[in-house]
Amino acid sequence: MAIDITCPMCGEEEALTGTRAGDEITVECQSCETTWARPTSPSCTNCAGTDLQTVPLAIVERSRGTQLSVVGIRMVHLCRVCDRDQIDRWQRNRPNPLMPAELPNIGRLHPD
Repeated sequence: MAIDITCPMCGEEEALTGTRAGDEITVECQSCETTWARPTSPSCTNCAGTDLQTVPLAIVERSRGTQLSVVGIRMVHLCRVCDRDQIDRWQRNRPNPLMPAELPNIGRLHPD
């Protein structure tokens, strides 16, 4: 669903920095010091398509007992072909953000 960036060597997702140079971003992993280039335009990780819709995705955490709370929102790129059902679900519930497929300690919210 989201365009996630992870280090190809160690799998690190958080300790990454990037510098932009023209149409590419050079990413460096702070954990293993691997560097690689990625294009500035996002593309679908499934089909490599570039027809993407940017939608807000809720960040959900357990706040008390079994109560869940939206604690933030991050923007994600969804493919208009591969992620059509998620885009439709978000459009039906606008202006609310799209809920994540998995919630903390509950498991899958929406079937694939």
